[in-house]
Amino acid sequence: MPVQYFHYKSLADLRNHAGELGVDIPLVEDREEIRSILARPVELQSLGGKTWRIGNSFAIHPMEGCDGNPDGSPGELTFRRYRRFGSGGAKLIWFEACAVAPEGRANPRQLWIHPGSAKQLKEVLQACREAHRVEFGTSEDLIAVLQLTHSGRYSFEKQKVASRHPVLDRYPLVNREGLPPRDNVPELASDDYLAALEDRFVQAATLARELGFDGVDIKMTHGYLLSELIGARTREGVYGGPLENRARFTLNVAGKIRRKVGDDFLLAVRLGVYDGVPYAVGSENPVGVPRNYPTPYNYGFGTDPNDPYRMDLSEPIRFIGWLKQAGVRLLNVSLGIPYANPHLGRPFDKPNEGYYETPEHPLLGVARHFSATAQIQNAYPDLAVVGTGYTWLRHLLIHAAAANVKLHRTTLAGLGRAALAYPELPRQTLEKAELNPLHTCKTLSYCTYLMRSKNNELGQFPTGCPPFDKEGYGEIMKQARAANRAAAQKKQA
Repeated sequence: MPVQYFHYKSLADLRNHAGELGVDIPLVEDREEIRSILARPVELQSLGGKTWRIGNSFAIHPMEGCDGNPDGSPGELTFRRYRRFGSGGAKLIWFEACAVAPEGRANPRQLWIHPGSAKQLKEVLQACREAHRVEFGTSEDLIAVLQLTHSGRYSFEKQKVASRHPVLDRYPLVNREGLPPRDNVPELASDDYLAALEDRFVQAATLARELGFDGVDIKMTHGYLLSELIGARTREGVYGGPLENRARFTLNVAGKIRRKVGDDFLLAVRLGVYDGVPYAVGSENPVGVPRNYPTPYNYGFGTDPNDPYRMDLSEPIRFIGWLKQAGVRLLNVSLGIPYANPHLGRPFDKPNEGYYETPEHPLLGVARHFSATAQIQNAYPDLAVVGTGYTWLRHLLIHAAAANVKLHRTTLAGLGRAALAYPELPRQTLEKAELNPLHTCKTLSYCTYLMRSKNNELGQFPTGCPPFDKEGYGEIMKQARAANRAAAQKKQA
């Protein structure tokens, strides 16, 4: 059985354990101070002088619901989720990954922005804003960003990779050590393909602006195509090798968007600043073990080639400076590749079924997130940075969020899994500066289980939080379990 890592009865328990582990988890105790800090608005200004006002210091991270329609338009559950986020109180809502091309979708129900899905995408944005207006009287200080993506090696139909990877080409997913590698190696995206893809991102951004989004995110995290590209040290050609080449795609896209739509459209990037190495389920016990990898390890961004367990932010910090010069005004920091080393990005108590148990105490993962964000914020004090890694702290997360904002270790506190379980968390924080421990995410990985469940007529189950949103996902979880059991039995027969 997985270990129950979260056992803190008080802030003192958390602080003492952090000290025992030798990590820094800053905390604010006073509830009025928490409310005051996290209620602070955030202002952003474009290169051309346009100002955006985010009404408080909470952000909702981009999280895929896997509940779109086959044509890439949002489905009923998509609308439900964004209404809940809208009424929840965060003033920055980062809409989930939306593919810019059909071949770049991670699953058959991922959103895809194109003229045929535009009407419904506009409607889901309007529904989110209206839910916020009804709850708070106005949505003028609500900022909505749409994440644009190409899923690369994790596309569901035809995988394209930014560079060859000696481990992920053969073992792209977490599974048990010793299982045979995949037979076919995914196709390398050509320079011509990438050059054309730049324009697909620009077209998508132009359409997003027409639909009413305040800005777009050029997604560069979690092992997807642009995440791989920024780490493609071994790739040849104009998009690989030196950091200047690896940065070319995103800097080109940012420049083209500004020239196309002007400086009054918000440019954002969600950036994976530390990829680490792929892991597998251990052959002798279920704890995660790193897969065999070559040294030096030249296959991960923000990763020390000579010691890939060590985060090295020298390249990410250089690159972020170039993003800022290119007009990017909002940066969302993330870590790891959820398909290959999920403990880095999403510290958890219980792994997804078939995945490994965490090889480190989750609080170490939380501290790594906080440290990465703080180093970046310190390097660029005037850049709006969204921090990650709060969910595992459960009801105590608001104490850490307030401390990180107060100390300017981040500009905004981002909520991911926590918001799926408890969408009204920001509102309750700003009203009472206290969370109900019975409502907070327990990092049981049920959302990941649903995301990885493919055995239905659409090839993908929707994902959400079955334990704390039974109305939305209780029955879906039962269906997914039954379908997965049937598929496993059929495979064994």
